[in-house]
Amino acid sequence: MLRAACPHSLLRFCIPNCALLAILAGTLAHGQGTRLWTQSRLDEFEKGTPQGVALTSDGEIHEGPGLKEILTTPSTFVWSVAADKSGTAYLGTGSPANVLRVGSDGKPFTLFETRDLAVQVVRLGPDGNLYVATLPSGKVYKLKPGANAKQSDSDATVVFDPERLPGKDNAPKSEAKPAKADKDKDKSDDDSDKDKSDAKHYIWDMTFDPSGRLYIASGGPAAIYRVDPANPSATPQEFFKTDEQHIRVLAWDSKGNLIAGTDGTGLVYRISPEGKGYVLFEAPRREIPALAVDEHGTIFVASVGDKTHNPLPPLPIQGAGVITITVVQPGSLQQVANASNSAPEGTDIYALEENQAPRKVWSGKDEVVYALAARSDGILAITGNRGRIFRIQSNGDYADVGHLEAQQALCMAVPSDPRGEVLIGTGNTGKLVRFGLEGQHEYASDVLDAGAMARYGRIEVDPGASGYDLFTRTGNIEQPVRGWTDWQPVTADRVASPAGRFLQWKVALHPGGRLGGVGVNYLPVNAAPVIEEVVVVPGARLNPQAQPQPQQPTVNISLPSANQGAVVNFDGSNSNPIAAIKDRAAVTARWAAHDDNGDDLTYSLFLRADGEHDWHLLKDNITEKAYSWDQTLIPDGGYQLKVVASDAPSHNPGDALSGDKISERFEIDTTPPVLTGLKAEQAMAKCAHAPCPAPAHVTFDAEDAMSAVVRAEYSLDAGPWQYIEPVGGLSDARREHYDFTIPASSFEGKSGEQLITVRVSDRHDNVGLAKTTFGSSAAK
Repeated sequence: MLRAACPHSLLRFCIPNCALLAILAGTLAHGQGTRLWTQSRLDEFEKGTPQGVALTSDGEIHEGPGLKEILTTPSTFVWSVAADKSGTAYLGTGSPANVLRVGSDGKPFTLFETRDLAVQVVRLGPDGNLYVATLPSGKVYKLKPGANAKQSDSDATVVFDPERLPGKDNAPKSEAKPAKADKDKDKSDDDSDKDKSDAKHYIWDMTFDPSGRLYIASGGPAAIYRVDPANPSATPQEFFKTDEQHIRVLAWDSKGNLIAGTDGTGLVYRISPEGKGYVLFEAPRREIPALAVDEHGTIFVASVGDKTHNPLPPLPIQGAGVITITVVQPGSLQQVANASNSAPEGTDIYALEENQAPRKVWSGKDEVVYALAARSDGILAITGNRGRIFRIQSNGDYADVGHLEAQQALCMAVPSDPRGEVLIGTGNTGKLVRFGLEGQHEYASDVLDAGAMARYGRIEVDPGASGYDLFTRTGNIEQPVRGWTDWQPVTADRVASPAGRFLQWKVALHPGGRLGGVGVNYLPVNAAPVIEEVVVVPGARLNPQAQPQPQQPTVNISLPSANQGAVVNFDGSNSNPIAAIKDRAAVTARWAAHDDNGDDLTYSLFLRADGEHDWHLLKDNITEKAYSWDQTLIPDGGYQLKVVASDAPSHNPGDALSGDKISERFEIDTTPPVLTGLKAEQAMAKCAHAPCPAPAHVTFDAEDAMSAVVRAEYSLDAGPWQYIEPVGGLSDARREHYDFTIPASSFEGKSGEQLITVRVSDRHDNVGLAKTTFGSSAAK
């Protein structure tokens, strides 16, 4: 992005106005002299490559957390992650569906595998056991986290099964069928398994209360169930129910109430320990995928989706290789599973404070927030579909603190230490990533394209910056992967890298370092203008009016490149045909030109006749790319036109460069053909009572000084024009002889003297006329 130059001391405050000046300058004068490339806004910094830095909403780069990839799983999604005090992580995955235990060494162990489609939630209980929820069966299993043998859903302990809830038909399907042969029994068992697989139950979140009871957020229909893991024989209780489609997320407030977010109409409930629900907030969007409660009791709510429609169609999923089911998921999860590159209308985050109206504190038009976590330094939000991690303050300030290689950051495990490392699970592909303060704290900018070879000068930095080292590198190909210089330190605020078309800068932050706006001064090396095409059209004049009048015949003047369709030129203009007025007395020239530096150009036109060596100035100081002149002021003959482009308006005298191009030969012909020797003879025959009509014999010559005679016509007694051919039939020479007979039928009913008029045209539409009389009166 090119900006107008701003004083160094005012860089931070001048940048917005500089951007406006640059836009205006782009329409008034193209990049004259030294230019300044600045980056100072978050959207500009996000085009670069951050590593262990935070990009703040007010346009600064701070020291930030680093990202380290711990494990790439064989699964497409890591839907849930939990971590114990020793740092061991437990991952719930999908496609395939497993629970992986990942030690501090990063090596995985498959603790649990299921025939279900996904392990949607994993939570460590106060009793030291691991609780695992699967989709679409909606079961919750209890596992021993330290087990050394892999378990499956057929031998793990089930603590919640929606098929065993009160009111369900708990009798096995096979028992309801009459006894048959073994073959029929096998078929019955298969049907039973299919019926069970077709039942779809959703568990989206789980949490424990201080007494160790497990709360399960479900969907289809939406309800919260409470289970006492210490009493496995007890029936699960329906703790809370709503007419929403799903309960998506759970959290606890500071007073021991359960906070729940829904999918359907985007409700946030506060649920008392007795199961009494109260709607705290109805979001403008349809789904609440994430909640967090900070140390002050403020509830932060992520809201996504359009209430008027489900943004994506149902998702078909293959299960166990034998059954196909359709899972209608909430919008954000559909977005993940479909690997879409665009978010469903983005995400809004609201802050809910007691006795205050909800406040929108953050909005991301390209992001879907999948999880929130409250920390002492702000709310941490992990997102898709660009794999961004944001830190958001309650006053609306925020920072982009991490960029994941995966498309989605889906889940995270936050340790009890509020400043400790966070484990993040991702989708597309399923990875486990550690997010913490380790590693380097560097930022590499977007690449500057100077448009041409350029020399680089002083780097201007926000005066409030501190604790950093700056580096630059240059090259002449856009991607800095090969053929670029090495990184070189910036010393005395000046770029040490050599001249090149492209430049990139990098900052390395020291502990506590920060950097604001950065501006790079550069001067493109002057390049000569280039004339790409020239076309000359005699017999046409540019119309001084906006549109030709209806009675005015027009001609289209096209550049050769227009034969391949509309072509956009380097300066943003195009080579579409332009309309001119037909005018025998005029000539119009049109050309295409560009300047790699974007300099303003002026043009001069020169003419040279056939056989001449010197060029003669026709017109100079032309600013447009087309010009018409009067051809009657120039002797007839063949010519060439030279168009010379100069960038003098953008450079000091003596520094300007020029480029030129010569047109193809064209002809100026304003003289009409000359007709000589026109002779018409008719012999009148006598009939019995009166003269009879007889044919007339006509001859003449036509000669043009410049071009071929191309057409001849005659008119008898001011009648209509009749086409005639020269002797030999071809009209291709400057001198043609005509010898033709007017048939006797043309004289029926006529007597006395006859008038014949002939006219001929040359190749440039110049017309010559001649006439004579013949007949009885002429003979006297």
